[in-house]
Amino acid sequence: MPMIDVYATAGLFEDRAALARDLANAVMRWEKVPPISLFRTNTAAFIHEMPNDSIRNAAGESNYVRVQVLTPVGVLDREKQLGVVKELTEIVAGAAGDSTLSTRTWVLITESPEGGWGIGGHAFLGSEIAQAARDEIAKSQSTQ
Repeated sequence: MPMIDVYATAGLFEDRAALARDLANAVMRWEKVPPISLFRTNTAAFIHEMPNDSIRNAAGESNYVRVQVLTPVGVLDREKQLGVVKELTEIVAGAAGDSTLSTRTWVLITESPEGGWGIGGHAFLGSEIAQAARDEIAKSQSTQ
């Protein structure tokens, strides 16, 4: 259940809602979690628009985007890391309508430590998240 933060200069993205949704769905696909309510309602992207003078690299340029993905520890193996970074970069460049932005998009993957993922006031362990997912799947199958 990742949280995604995008930092960019104001006005770069015309449809921030679509960008946020597309990023959240992409990370869910790479995590290979089922599209159940537990994951769909607790996977989100936040688009942070900043004034142009708030972003600079060492050369003084401000035409960069930073995407930070916070995910539970151990969810993304190397193949998934490579895939999620590539796809998120493509989504960001597409949303900006600028294919060259892919060379200026930084994607940072951060893993939350075990027990460092809180929802509804409870710090969940990975095993608890997995059990909640199994319970939701079983419940939906029993009502079919």
